[in-house]
Amino acid sequence: MAERVIVNEVGPRDGLQSQGKTLSVAQRLEMIQVLLDAGIRSVEVGSFVSPKAVPQMAGTDELFGQLPLADEVAYSALIPNVKGYELAKAAGARSVAVVLSATETMNQRNIRMSLEQTIAVCAELMQRARDDGLEARAYVAVAFECPFEGLTPARRVIALSERMFEAGADKVIIADTIGAANPRAVRELLMPLQSYSTAGRISCHFHDTRGMALANVLASLEAGVREFDSSIGGLGGCPFSPGATGNLATEDLVLMLNSMGFATGIDSLALVDAVKHVETLTDTPLGGHSFRWLQRQHQARQEVPHA
Repeated sequence: MAERVIVNEVGPRDGLQSQGKTLSVAQRLEMIQVLLDAGIRSVEVGSFVSPKAVPQMAGTDELFGQLPLADEVAYSALIPNVKGYELAKAAGARSVAVVLSATETMNQRNIRMSLEQTIAVCAELMQRARDDGLEARAYVAVAFECPFEGLTPARRVIALSERMFEAGADKVIIADTIGAANPRAVRELLMPLQSYSTAGRISCHFHDTRGMALANVLASLEAGVREFDSSIGGLGGCPFSPGATGNLATEDLVLMLNSMGFATGIDSLALVDAVKHVETLTDTPLGGHSFRWLQRQHQARQEVPHA
């Protein structure tokens, strides 16, 4: 039996939060449905942040009440603080994620708190989620390089990851927020965490800003990681990080994993329709490195006569 790799689709949250066009709740639900139609079963739905700060995420509570296949799909939400946690819990979220930036300046610029303050808040939220029976997830952002402080020491990221596990995190997501990682740096960071990776407790979030996202996925696979974030068509990036455009495209990730013999449960050709649909919804040109090739294969499959 093929080894399973989880593809966690973050387009509905990370992809949309930086877009100029704000989608309605109905349009966001439509987006999620086309992703599910392609076989995706792990989705970051949205975030419970102030609509004044991120208007694209307004109505996430309403969205959670309408999600399809609720018992079959692993839906998650991002939470910035205790208030966001309470809102997510009230909306029925069963998996919540915090973001802990690995540098002082990024925390100050992003949420106006020091690194130590952010660690304390995230640790509290991880413990509360664990106590309440929710899945607790912690992103360690700018894990390789910070747009304000430069290279991030791997030992700091490892220490922060272990701190989140101690606080109750079920999973830590190593996030290359500005797409500055390279395969060597990925291996050096992940190998000391390999015991967590092989237990399914480490995930990775890569941006393709410099075109190395898939190479970094390969290095992560070699270090035992079996879960990755991606965004349909490469949609999005962090609005609080200069130069963070370019999420890893879901279709690129799925095509590579499927080609390598991993089981994702996702039809890479069906993702062509999803990319086109989300492109129409967002008025944003989309498509990863493999998209034109996938389009040709998709067209050829449609032209095959059926008995």
